[in-house]
Amino acid sequence: MSDAAFSLGAGWRRLDKAWLAALAIPLTLAIFAPEALWPVLAFAARAFAGTLGFIVFAVLAIGGLKATGAENLLARAFEGNEIRMIVLAALIGGLSPFCSCEVIPFIAALLAAGAPLSAVMAFWLSSPIMDPAMFVITMGTLGLPFALAKAASAVGMGLLGGFALKAAGRARLFANPLKAAAPGGGSTGCNTGCDTGACCGASGADAFAGQVEWRFWRSSARRRVFGESVRQNALFLGKWLLLAYLIEALMVRYVPAELVAGLVGGTGLGPILVGALVGAPAYLNGYAAVPLVGGLMDQGMSNGAAMAFILAGGVSSIPAALAVWALVRPRVFAAYLVLALAGAVAAGLAWEALAPLL
Repeated sequence: MSDAAFSLGAGWRRLDKAWLAALAIPLTLAIFAPEALWPVLAFAARAFAGTLGFIVFAVLAIGGLKATGAENLLARAFEGNEIRMIVLAALIGGLSPFCSCEVIPFIAALLAAGAPLSAVMAFWLSSPIMDPAMFVITMGTLGLPFALAKAASAVGMGLLGGFALKAAGRARLFANPLKAAAPGGGSTGCNTGCDTGACCGASGADAFAGQVEWRFWRSSARRRVFGESVRQNALFLGKWLLLAYLIEALMVRYVPAELVAGLVGGTGLGPILVGALVGAPAYLNGYAAVPLVGGLMDQGMSNGAAMAFILAGGVSSIPAALAVWALVRPRVFAAYLVLALAGAVAAGLAWEALAPLL
């Protein structure tokens, strides 16, 4: 009996919960609300088709980054003057293809090697928020101004965190940031909260020993990395966006617009604070969050609340927070959360003021 229970438990853990949820939604509608089945499926299909071109571009971009080994250029941001390190770390973090779980071994190795916590925090805060693929998906769903504002906010949050910790650099509070048992490197495993499919596969950068080759198609090993990355990320993006569009369709059909507008609509600090605070528990994953935010904005969510939600969720979502908690001491973890929320609220206020002008 125990063997059967163990086998069932192992089988459940191996199931892809995103695909399972995407299948469960139409099945549940077919049983309990058949009149809503085709409208929901049609809404999701139209939305998915509308972003298909952006998905293809994003998948190819991630594959190219992996195959060329361009991720290895990140290490150069953590050399030299501390101020220069913070600025470069924030800029590169805002464009790197790392997600909350894949960045952990990189961060652990940097801290173990003695890199300044200020520069590491700048990269750590900006990296989960935006990457080339995320920019393309955001632009296709929420528009170019929102995508540009989100990218600028990612860099801004990195700079805020980096310079805040630099100012507190002499405080003993942030000495020895790593937990005693934290590894200096290695893999943390796949995490369903990841924002890129690369989290669930081997990194091409590791395989190429720090070498960057822009003409990757000349190497059979790099071509294999490209093909595997494209396959993994096509499946990853496909499942999460499909699930997100199905949830958005349900939300538009069943959640009253006045409820959304009452919570996160209007202007001022209140809706932005609510958007930032609910970002973590409501955040599925970076790509899935984009269409959900689009649906919420259609129902009355304010510009500032939308930006705060998507930024705070990307940095402090439950999977990302657990990964940080496993690595650093509680005081560093608390600083990470406070800086993430403060940055998200500040960016939300700025976008609330600027969005009507664009």
